[in-house]
Amino acid sequence: MLHLRDTLTGEKRELSPIAGDVRLYVCGVTPYSEAHLGHALFSIVFDVLRRYLEWRGYGVRHIQNFTDIDDKLIERSHDTGTPVEDLAERYSDAYMAQLTRLNVLPATEYPRATEEIPNIISFIEGLVGKGVAYASGGDVYYRVREKADYGKLSKRDVDDLRSGARVDLSELKDDPLDFALWKGAKPGEPHWDSPWGPGRPGWHIECSAMATNALGEQIDIHGGGADLIFPHHENEIAQSESFTGKAPFASFWVHNALLQLGEEKMSKSVGNIIGIDEVLDRYGTDALRMFIVTSHYRSPVTYGEEALDSARAGAERLRQAAFSKGVANGHSLDPTEARERFTEAMDDDLNTPRALAALFDLARAINRAHDEGHDAGAAQATLRELAGVLGFTLHEPPHRDENAAPFVDLLVNLRSELREAKQYALADRVRDGLVELGVELHDGPEGTEWSFR
Repeated sequence: MLHLRDTLTGEKRELSPIAGDVRLYVCGVTPYSEAHLGHALFSIVFDVLRRYLEWRGYGVRHIQNFTDIDDKLIERSHDTGTPVEDLAERYSDAYMAQLTRLNVLPATEYPRATEEIPNIISFIEGLVGKGVAYASGGDVYYRVREKADYGKLSKRDVDDLRSGARVDLSELKDDPLDFALWKGAKPGEPHWDSPWGPGRPGWHIECSAMATNALGEQIDIHGGGADLIFPHHENEIAQSESFTGKAPFASFWVHNALLQLGEEKMSKSVGNIIGIDEVLDRYGTDALRMFIVTSHYRSPVTYGEEALDSARAGAERLRQAAFSKGVANGHSLDPTEARERFTEAMDDDLNTPRALAALFDLARAINRAHDEGHDAGAAQATLRELAGVLGFTLHEPPHRDENAAPFVDLLVNLRSELREAKQYALADRVRDGLVELGVELHDGPEGTEWSFR
């Protein structure tokens, strides 16, 4: 069965849903500008989790939010003169289109903070009523020291946090550690009526309200990037458990490591971003997914063109093995071992590198079976199935021109001669080299035909 590592406990343990379907909440994007490759990373990571859960027979209720009211959106609105709601709509729509190009399954729901204001206000009222939050000058703050185990997710001590806290004189807090649940309206900002006057919700409360409204007081898996552990997810735990009186808020906290460009994480706020469409246009859907799942989701991924070139070649090797045709005159290739290795790897905290190794070994076995005249049909069906669990489309990429045709003919003939001489290892090297150059091979009774992909 699937075992996941929980960030809160640091333990890897078996997933056992609270009741019925797996309740999965993933923190989504703040749509104030174009999504970047870092957003593609977390989208693909949790798409793989969702796909694997469903493949293993779990039902999944998957919620991913849009933070469509936030300081960054307001700042961008002021800078561009574009209304906040127009910015949010534009970049939310763009991100949804990119998810389709990434072959990411749609979530069950995509709640937006601005559509949840009554629910958010009720949540804050509940916290005030319990004495763990207080109104001050039109704002409402959560009392961090009322939560005795605050810091348990990020492994931070409250007293250490206090010593490093900065005091904003515009905020009327009882304690510098307290965080905003509701922010009083400022001139030119979007606002809603509330018991504390006009204003808007704070970032952290939005996710707690949306998650509990869509999934209930306790959820199975809460996901997001590692940069959200503190303060966002730490604050979600505090306010959610205080509101419901139930712990844990999430049975598993699952965090993906970040995409790096050089020594820094890729971030819109830093400005070192590479757009999703830019990479998809150049490399394709499967290449980008291969680039990401080649690393374990808890290991940082470093962007590089060489790595993406390699990922594209790897995805093409899987595609060719999955659809290549051969003449079967012998026994059938049994894919059982590959399926077992794949499942064992994925059950171990979604170990996609090991799962991919099983697929590449299966692809090589399929190629060898065709070379030796064996039936690989069942193995190819298994390869297509398992590749689909990881979200690969296995679609044929656009064809190239044929300027290099004479040289390809030479290499194809060389491979045929090596196979006749039973030099299969060398023949496989030639095949792999041609695949990396964008050449697709088709072995048949009349010999080998080829085409550019």
